Amino acid sequence: MMIPFEIEVKSVIPEIRAYIAKELTQTYKLKQNDVAKLLGITQTAISKYVRDVRGRVIRIDQTEEIRNMMNQIASQAATDKISGPQLTLKLCGVCKMVRQNGIMCELCKRSDPILDVNLCNVCKNAPNCATPV
Repeated sequence: MMIPFEIEVKSVIPEIRAYIAKELTQTYKLKQNDVAKLLGITQTAISKYVRDVRGRVIRIDQTEEIRNMMNQIASQAATDKISGPQLTLKLCGVCKMVRQNGIMCELCKRSDPILDVNLCNVCKNAPNCATPV
């Protein structure tokens, strides 16, 4: 069994990066090297995200609210209106929204087949990753 935050690190964060990388390269026409610098990852990772080789385990753009959050991050990154710490907080906000909307439940169920996702409240009640406990 994996705990929800492990699933988040392995599946959700790569999907967020993939979405934002595609926005920055396709909508804002940024080069992959520039996107890599903005996101603090390698150009190779950006290439894999853009080609759907990485970051496709889960679809997190199912809700308009999450899409809007990721589009705002991409817009701010493309226009240099976001710092590294601000980017981190915004990514944490997207992760929290994914948890609260139950989007990870299917992956948690795959990780722990006896889990009753209808009774589980772990993700919905978890604090934001940037919130001290």
